[in-house]
Amino acid sequence: MNAPTLPRAISSQEVRRRRTPWWTILVLSLVGLVFLIPAYWMLTAAFKPNSDIYQWPLNFWPETFTWDNFSSAFAAAPFGRFFTNSIVITTIGATVKVSMAICTAYAFAFLQFPGKKWMFLGILGALMVPGHVTLLINYITIGNLGLINSYAGIILPGLGSAFGTFLLRQHFLSLPAEVMEAAELDGAGHLRRLFSFVLPMSIPAVVTVALIAVIDDWNEFIWPMLVTNTVEMRTMPIGLMYLKQTEGMNDWGVIMAGTVLVVVPMLLLFLFAQRFIVAGLAGTVVKR
Repeated sequence: MNAPTLPRAISSQEVRRRRTPWWTILVLSLVGLVFLIPAYWMLTAAFKPNSDIYQWPLNFWPETFTWDNFSSAFAAAPFGRFFTNSIVITTIGATVKVSMAICTAYAFAFLQFPGKKWMFLGILGALMVPGHVTLLINYITIGNLGLINSYAGIILPGLGSAFGTFLLRQHFLSLPAEVMEAAELDGAGHLRRLFSFVLPMSIPAVVTVALIAVIDDWNEFIWPMLVTNTVEMRTMPIGLMYLKQTEGMNDWGVIMAGTVLVVVPMLLLFLFAQRFIVAGLAGTVVKR
């Protein structure tokens, strides 16, 4: 007689897939289309001749692909300079912001000092204050320092990250206490604990904070426009407004090409880091 065959083990992914109701998939698909259709139209319009954009009935796929919109965008606005400015500001600003958030979160999670709880409540309060409230005082301060129309003037006011500090502090508190106690018993100082134990166990959370910082700095519009007064110091979002003013409201192909230049770098970065974001947010629990 043949030996009885054992049932195949079912993976957790298959279980989740089987338990998902059809109507949930339908609703999520419809919501996804609401967000994807404008992005799809932007992308296809960037490769269409201007006449095809105004064609009726609408043509959702370019009949002929053209790169002329991108060359026209670079000719109408110095996007090379805008891109360089955004890269410099985003790289320096996000690096310093994440570094400060890591150090501050470590202090709130593992150190004991007077006024610790009140200081952390102050950080929570900063999360509730709109950023535009501080525009005037920041502008006066940067002006008094003589940093108007400079990289430092754009970067300095945004170096603090209350959200990054809060998220990392909550994640650090969720780490196994046994590991930190063993490191302390072995004589590891705070820097060694941070770089050898805390950060390796917190990569998803750190990547999440870094991605949020990068996107915020890249998409910032009001402050760079307020603190700069020459075209050479503008960033990509302001460059898009400059392009629209130059080309007017008729040449939408060129404007969509400029929009693609602004959006695609952050979209690619998000697609690369999305698995870290899910793990970072899912692994963060709220503790006192």
